[in-house]
Amino acid sequence: MSHTPFRIAKVNTDAIAGNVKRIREIAGVDDVLIVVKANAYGHGMVPAAKAALAGGATWLGTADIAEALTLREAGITAPVLCWIHAPDETFDEAVAADITLGAVSVAQLNAITAAGHRNKTTPRVHLKLDTGLSRNGASPEQWADFMRTAAELHASGDLDVEGVMSHLSNTSDADDLEQLKVFTVGLSELKDAGLEPKFVHLAASLAALTLPETRFNMVRSGIAAYGIAPTEELRPEQFGLTPAMTLETRVVAVRRVPENTGVSYGYLHRTAHETTLALIPLGYGDGINRDASMNGPVLLNGETYPVAGRIAMDQFLVNVGDDPVAVGDHVVLFGDPAQGHPSVHDWAAAANSIAYEIVTRLIGTRLEYEYVGNA
Repeated sequence: MSHTPFRIAKVNTDAIAGNVKRIREIAGVDDVLIVVKANAYGHGMVPAAKAALAGGATWLGTADIAEALTLREAGITAPVLCWIHAPDETFDEAVAADITLGAVSVAQLNAITAAGHRNKTTPRVHLKLDTGLSRNGASPEQWADFMRTAAELHASGDLDVEGVMSHLSNTSDADDLEQLKVFTVGLSELKDAGLEPKFVHLAASLAALTLPETRFNMVRSGIAAYGIAPTEELRPEQFGLTPAMTLETRVVAVRRVPENTGVSYGYLHRTAHETTLALIPLGYGDGINRDASMNGPVLLNGETYPVAGRIAMDQFLVNVGDDPVAVGDHVVLFGDPAQGHPSVHDWAAAANSIAYEIVTRLIGTRLEYEYVGNA
């Protein structure tokens, strides 16, 4: 049984590879970890990971072990780091699959060590320090016990403490540089405890692109690898990055309606005069943000129109006035502005959101993924 795809996320793997190469050039460090968590920010984890490696990534990053195992099952042998773990995680599968683990507590260090004993191997860990984000990481008051335990396990050969990491808030350069000071103190205390890990990484996409002081010898990049700027105040072209995804579909119905016709649920939009409505077969069931109702930009036959009325689960409407439109006409919600497309950032503004959310909401939808490029 076959069908004709009509909701398509087209991903250019050459763009991902090119973006990674560009990030390497800007950051100027030996090691670049590309984050492919959350289905590679909606772009497809395994193809994006392979493209990132083709572009010069030396590491891949995931949020959790299940994602990391998916990479291994796809035959990817590159170093993979993951850092958010279940409270009762045993770590056996991860250790057996040679996945490097972020550790944030003495309990995690002990559990990872035990998994190493059971699997007759030495697990690799990166210590995660909280430097002011107040999320996942050992807080400064926990550092003494945490670092002492890590040093003892490293010295005994039970663990390979090969890295140390933290995460910036991206609030402002001043705030991030304050966190850098805290991180530097952490590195000093780690050295006093007898540890000087090989990999030191603090900068994610924003700092990797804009804050040289934070780069150390390794950076992590997620959103920038997909050609999306890490804040809504920036744009990818400022850094020579190319958006990798084009979200496209086709018009499935057209109707001419009179003045004062209500459009979609709640009649947020009523026609001001006789006009033509085009039906677009994407909705919040496909990850399209409902908050972009009345605002989300749509490219249709060379013109950009806003969503007319409420975005529904499977569809929304565009009011094209008297412009010509036909069933089957090509539609782009977002893509590469260099090709005349609306951008992910345009949709973020329309939804009062951020570009990260616009693309990662596409996970688990009815979209068909189409990959172009050689990477």
